[in-house]
Amino acid sequence: MTERSVRVLTLNSGSSSLKAAVYDIGQVETRVLSMTAIRIGLLGSRVRFAGADGGVLLDGEQSLPNHARALQLLLGWLEQERPSLRLDVVGHRVVHGGGRHWDPELVTPDLLASLEVFVPVDPDHMPHALDGIRAVGSAYPGVRQVACFDTGFHRELLPVARRYAVPDDLGGKGIMRYGFHGLSYEYVMQALQQLEGDAAHGRVVVAHLGNGASMAAISDGRSLDTTMGFSPTGGLMMGTRCGDLDPSVPLYLIRQLGMSPDAVGALINHQSGLLGVSGRSEDMGDLLAQEASDHRAAAAVALFCYQAKKALGACAATLGGVDVLVFTGGIGEHAPPVRERIAAGLEFLGIELDLERNWRNEPVISTGESRVLVRVIQTNEELMVARHASRLAAGG
Repeated sequence: MTERSVRVLTLNSGSSSLKAAVYDIGQVETRVLSMTAIRIGLLGSRVRFAGADGGVLLDGEQSLPNHARALQLLLGWLEQERPSLRLDVVGHRVVHGGGRHWDPELVTPDLLASLEVFVPVDPDHMPHALDGIRAVGSAYPGVRQVACFDTGFHRELLPVARRYAVPDDLGGKGIMRYGFHGLSYEYVMQALQQLEGDAAHGRVVVAHLGNGASMAAISDGRSLDTTMGFSPTGGLMMGTRCGDLDPSVPLYLIRQLGMSPDAVGALINHQSGLLGVSGRSEDMGDLLAQEASDHRAAAAVALFCYQAKKALGACAATLGGVDVLVFTGGIGEHAPPVRERIAAGLEFLGIELDLERNWRNEPVISTGESRVLVRVIQTNEELMVARHASRLAAGG
C-alpha cells in the first residue's frame, strides 16, 4: 500500500450472491484481492477468491445456506490467510436509502435504525446489507464503515418522474419512485467521461442489463428518469423478477387464487422473469444456447429484448433524443445477440450497430455513420463503493 492510499474492504450483497474486494485507493487504484460467492441458499453454491493479479486463490463449491455463512467464510479467510491485512474503512453497497439518505454516509446506530424501515420494501437485499454491517462491526470494531446507496444517483429525478398517480399524502409516506443500480450508473458515467469527454455531458442512455436490469435517461450527468421505481422489482423483466406488472395481478392472486402475500412476493421476485417465462433458467447465456430448440427459452429472450427496446424508446423521449447509448451489466457486457436485437429497428433514433464489432464485444459497437455512439462499458460497483468510502475515511 502506498503511503497516502486508503485500504478499503467493499461488500456488495445481492439476493443470492456476495461480492467483496479489498482496494488500495490513492493516486492509483489497486485491487488487492476479490471474493465472489454465488448461488447462496441454492444448490451448487460456490466461492472464488482471487489475488491482485487475478490469480485464483480458492475456487470451489461451498455450503452457503445464507449470506451470514458466506460473510463468515470471507471474514474467516481474511483472518487466517491475510492476518496482517490492515483495513482503514469498510464500504457497503446499500440498495435503498429512501428519501433521507442519498450521499454516502459513515455508519452510525441512528443510520442503521433508519434503514431498517426499508427492509419490507426490499427484503431480498436490505437484510443482507444491514447484517453485513453488523458482522463487520463485530469483526473489526475499530474500523469505520460507510454506506453507499444505490438510490443516490437518482436524487435529481424529474419531479414528474418521481411521482406515482396515487393520493398526495402517500408520497409523504415514501410511496414514490426512487430508482436503483445507482452505483453502477455512477461508475459508468465516470468511465464514459474518461473515455469520451464532453459526450458524457450529452443525452446518455445507460442500459444496466444483468440478473437485475434497469435503464436510465441521463442528461448532463443527471438522472432524469429510470425504469425501476419504489423497489428493485419494478421496471424491466429480469432474471427472476417480473418487472412492471398490472397492480391488479397481485390482488387477483391473493383474493381469487388464495395465495398469501409472502407467496406472491416470492412469485414476483424469485419465480418470474427469464426463469418464469422459460421454465428452465434465469441465465441469459443458457437461454440463448437453447432458444433454437426450446420455444419457451426463445420466448423469454424475445420478451426481455422487446421490453428493453421499449424502455430505450421511452428514455429517448424523455431526453429528446440520444447521443450515447451504453450497455453494461452481465448481459449488456457479454450478450451480443441481446444488444443486436434491442438496437434493431432503431435507426430512426440514430442507432446503428456494426454487427461485427458487436459480436467481437469491442468497446465501441456502433458504425462510423451512426449518429448515436454505442459503447460497452464493464461496470464496477465495488470500485465505486471503494472510492466513496476512501473519500469519507480521509475526511472528505
